[in-house]
Amino acid sequence: MPDAPESPESPAAPSRRTREPRGGRVLGPLLALPGVAWLLLFFVAPLYVVLAVVFGGVDPVFRTVIPVWNPVLWSSDQPIYVLTHIVGSDGIFGPALLRTAVYVFTASCLCLLIAFPIAYYVARLSGRWKGLLLTMLIAPFWISYMMRMLAWVNLLANDGIVNKVISLGGIFPGDTEWLSGKSIVVILGLVYGYVPYMIIPLFAGLDRLPTNLIEGARDLGANRFSAFWRVTWPMSRPVVIASILLTCLPMLGDYFTSDLLSGAPSTSMVGNLINNTVLTPGQTGQAGAFVLLVLLVSLLPMVYYVRSVSRSDGAIG
Repeated sequence: MPDAPESPESPAAPSRRTREPRGGRVLGPLLALPGVAWLLLFFVAPLYVVLAVVFGGVDPVFRTVIPVWNPVLWSSDQPIYVLTHIVGSDGIFGPALLRTAVYVFTASCLCLLIAFPIAYYVARLSGRWKGLLLTMLIAPFWISYMMRMLAWVNLLANDGIVNKVISLGGIFPGDTEWLSGKSIVVILGLVYGYVPYMIIPLFAGLDRLPTNLIEGARDLGANRFSAFWRVTWPMSRPVVIASILLTCLPMLGDYFTSDLLSGAPSTSMVGNLINNTVLTPGQTGQAGAFVLLVLLVSLLPMVYYVRSVSRSDGAIG
């Protein structure tokens, strides 16, 4: 006689649904609790304060900010003022916003051109020198950003080393005023200040690439360039996008570089607008509106990064 089919209640029958242990359902939220509390305390709460200031009011006598905590009573006068002064005949904020986009895009491209070859060499080709080279890449983080920019102020001064090198010690004219509102100086200052932030994540991502796939491409007849373009580059694209985000997002709010290396209104960025409006009585709400504008612009590349990573994970799975 054939064996009777095992009933679902039989111990030998495989379980159709694996129950999650009760401890796992409790442990997950407990482990996430510190991160959630951190986000609520240092992101959500400050963001709500900014919203209360942006949509709040201004004391007509003392020109101080009056935050409005009740969203029902919020006023949109200050955000509307900022938005209506970006383009058109009253577009006093438009040039700085456009300049910020151009500066950040150019500096991010230059950072990628510099950082990717360095990170690739250290991660894939440096051999026993990897530790020393990695230490040298981390070394700029030991010096504050302000000190590094001040060093460039000394180098680019009228009687600085750069002009002395150009003039060959005074033989040729070397009186270029580098710190007098030159866009190229501000862009190169951004590249110098933020390129380490791109090298480190690129190195971390390239160092984790599976070597067997690259070796398999070489074994199948691909040369070095073809193996890089068909195997290495597609796998490193999420890392490249993340590195660009880690670099360009802080640049959007940077005001220190332009202040030190230029100080001229012709090179002011959105960070300078935020700084100036914060220091001006009665305009703190406008500064908050600029902060929200930068936040909204920053969300677009972040959403693209999340979607690209999700597609990559789905393709691998």
